[in-house]
Amino acid sequence: MNKFLLSLSVALVASVTVFAAHAEGVQGDIKAGEKKNAMCIGCHGIVGYQASFPEIHKVPKISGQGGKYIASALNAYKTGDRKHASMRGIAASLTDQDIADLAAYYEASGAVEGAQALAKAPEGSEKVNALLTKGACASCHGDSFSKPIDPTYPKIAGQHSDYLFVALKAYKVEGNAQVGRGNAIMGGVAKQFTNAELKELSNYLGKLPSELKVVPQSRFR
Repeated sequence: MNKFLLSLSVALVASVTVFAAHAEGVQGDIKAGEKKNAMCIGCHGIVGYQASFPEIHKVPKISGQGGKYIASALNAYKTGDRKHASMRGIAASLTDQDIADLAAYYEASGAVEGAQALAKAPEGSEKVNALLTKGACASCHGDSFSKPIDPTYPKIAGQHSDYLFVALKAYKVEGNAQVGRGNAIMGGVAKQFTNAELKELSNYLGKLPSELKVVPQSRFR
């Protein structure tokens, strides 16, 4: 095992342990989550909604995303491991139970009963395939990029490409109080690539078949 993969494995164990300790014993309630999503739907419940910080991009699709990943992300905003002023403000107002309920709701809101698991993702260009291999992306996010090896990792197939690009760049940022994502695994991966290469990866992933979607709320339909 090379040094990068070894350090990645160590970081994986540490990150999963931290999340498990934080969320232990908290069970999400889908119906309760639906009643608590008022702060979410103004962005994530509108098709094509764009944010302007740190640059213009579509907000991520979260319906159909893994619930444990959503909870992990909200906790990262809450602690400041993910730096984003508005998301930290929202996450800081949530209890562990609120987070569990919202995560359960959004995971269920994108589910399609009887849907088949997505097959292995189609290959990209020679350049993209080389980048995917270099980053070992499928080793964590699965061959379809919709079945991560750990539920606290995101499904990324079909996510908005401009959001993916902004997120990937954020893992490279250090020493900035306003922007950045503190994650040892993704920091190590993202720093291997130029921004142009991250753009190539984002464009490929954004075009893949996806379990992610925006489910418009009735007031926005």
